[in-house]
Amino acid sequence: MIKTDKLQQCFNTTFGGVGTPFFAPGRINLIGEHTDYNGGFVFPGAIDMGISASIRPNGTDVVNLFAIDLNEKCSFNIHDNEGPSSTNFRYVYGVVREMSASGVTVHGFDAVYGGDVPLGAGMSSSAALECCFAFALNKLFNGTLDLMQMARIGQATEHKYVGVKCGIMDQFASMHGRDKALMRLDCNSGEYQYFPWNPTDYRLVLINSCVKHELVGSPYNERRESCEHVAKLAGVDTLRDCSWDILEKIKPQLSDQEYRRARYVLGETDRVMAVSDALDNNDYEQVGQQMYLTHKGLKEDYEVSCEEIDFLVDIAKASGVTGSRIMGGGFGGCTINLVHNKLYDSFIATAKERFKQQFGIDCKAIPVVIGAGARMI
Repeated sequence: MIKTDKLQQCFNTTFGGVGTPFFAPGRINLIGEHTDYNGGFVFPGAIDMGISASIRPNGTDVVNLFAIDLNEKCSFNIHDNEGPSSTNFRYVYGVVREMSASGVTVHGFDAVYGGDVPLGAGMSSSAALECCFAFALNKLFNGTLDLMQMARIGQATEHKYVGVKCGIMDQFASMHGRDKALMRLDCNSGEYQYFPWNPTDYRLVLINSCVKHELVGSPYNERRESCEHVAKLAGVDTLRDCSWDILEKIKPQLSDQEYRRARYVLGETDRVMAVSDALDNNDYEQVGQQMYLTHKGLKEDYEVSCEEIDFLVDIAKASGVTGSRIMGGGFGGCTINLVHNKLYDSFIATAKERFKQQFGIDCKAIPVVIGAGARMI
């Protein structure tokens, strides 16, 4: 989070006076990967890094923005049907348009904003930006939208104004986050439940491989199509509703690849439920075991890992780390690691040293603290 005095100083320099400060967080996902489009469960938590903004209504129909990280300005009229061309500013433009369409009487405003979410780490800085402005505009212009409605405004912004057909997890987590709690979201029904997260003897840390493999074709779409084909043969809407018995019954009709991908999805549902029970029982060792099983499935059955990420998970296991897996869509990015306090420093040092030796690349450690969702600060 950007310090409030720095934020207000920037606002004063840019527009004069001060605005009202707001913050919305990025997120991690503990477990439940490639399950959203299969109607399954995800298990995110909001973090203490995100997007901060200082905003003040200006009594006009014009929005004036200054992006601190880019050192760039932008202005647009709230009635403009085209909006800015820069993707960064289109996030805010989309939120303004979607808020207005949802019944909030948005007028012009001045705003400065910036963030501290590491780029390329899969922690959803774009969702944090959308949620920060949605929450702020709902507050400043006396809107009555609830958290889920504002999360869906962020999702609609991605779809309509940026061209990214994302699920709801990122915006949901940014809006609904709580201190010392993770959330199990049912991507089919939209229902969710909080689970305690207070591992006094453990810490979460991401290891960013700083690698992203560009693959030929669309591996995401291919996997989604495989799952949809299996669901159709199983006679269900999504793999969420396919049982192990049904999967085995239709196995002769499936290719080996389709079977393994479906096997991963069904197994991930079981692992999410096992983590739910483990958190209720304060059993973080069990949480870690399920994380390793998820990585095994993502590597061997779903085939979305890569050499660099597998290397980091192997280091974690050899170092005695409680749990480790690839986080996100795959083919690079980060591992998420549940590490006992006594191993924390040595694990990070070992991972950095051995990764550099193996690949000639510096990986980065990103400590994770679970925090609250979008708010006025």
